[in-house]
This record gives sequence, structure tokens and C-alpha cells, in this order.
Amino acid sequence: MQITTRLEFDAGHRIPNHNSQCRNLHGHRYTLEITLSGDIIAADNASETGMVMDFSDVKRIARISVVDLWDHAFLVFKEDKVVLDFLNALPNHKTVVFPSVPTAENMAAEAFKILKTEYKDTYGNHLKLERVRLYETPNSWADALS
Repeated sequence: MQITTRLEFDAGHRIPNHNSQCRNLHGHRYTLEITLSGDIIAADNASETGMVMDFSDVKRIARISVVDLWDHAFLVFKEDKVVLDFLNALPNHKTVVFPSVPTAENMAAEAFKILKTEYKDTYGNHLKLERVRLYETPNSWADALS
């Protein structure tokens, strides 16, 4: 069985060497979809009986591990020194330094890497992170798959 939940956040970024407007500082309303697979829990008297995982737990983990960190932040590539210096000059600015250029593809891969270790097989139901889908716009997204 698979389950999917969706969370949204706002963040800024730029693609430093891009040939169009994406090389400029700008932002998006991102949507993060998380798909998990596993057996339906059949534990007696467990709150999660009949579920793969409680959606509120899926969302809580994603918020703590990714969404709250990236929301209303500027995501900057660690080698983008000019922008990094600028952001560091702003008092109390929320900056997230990325190991790669923060494209939708790289952000989805980074979120997958982070979340893969966070979803635990607590109930012995073979819980597994299958996919992280990151929408950069309503019509454009990237999938990171297991």
C-alpha cells in the first residue's frame, strides 16, 4: 500500500549560471509530496491500526526535518559566494546553504536523502520512503525515487 501527503512552503533561490531569468534572485511557493509504502498496520489497540502511517506523523516528520528549515529561507549554492556574502551581511537572515545548485531536482534529492533516515519502520510494516516530489510551480516538478 502507498500513501502520499503534501506540504507547502515558500523559499527563494537562484540558479547562478542559468541562461534566463532564473539566474536572478527569486522565489517560489513550493509543494512537497511524500510517498511512503508499507503494509497496513494491524496491531491490536494501536492508534495507527488500519493505516500505513498516520498522516499527521508523516507531516510532522517532514516539517521538522525539511519544511520548517526551508520555509521562508533563501536556498543558496555553497559556491555562490557573491550571494552568500550578501545574505550573510543581512542580520538574522534565514539562509540555507545547499551542497548543490538549488534546482527542483537537487532540492527533491536533498529532501529524499534527509527524509529517508527519518521514517522508521516502527510497527514492522515494512515502511519505506518511495518518492519525494517537489513542485517548483503548479506545472513543473521533480521526483526523487527510491
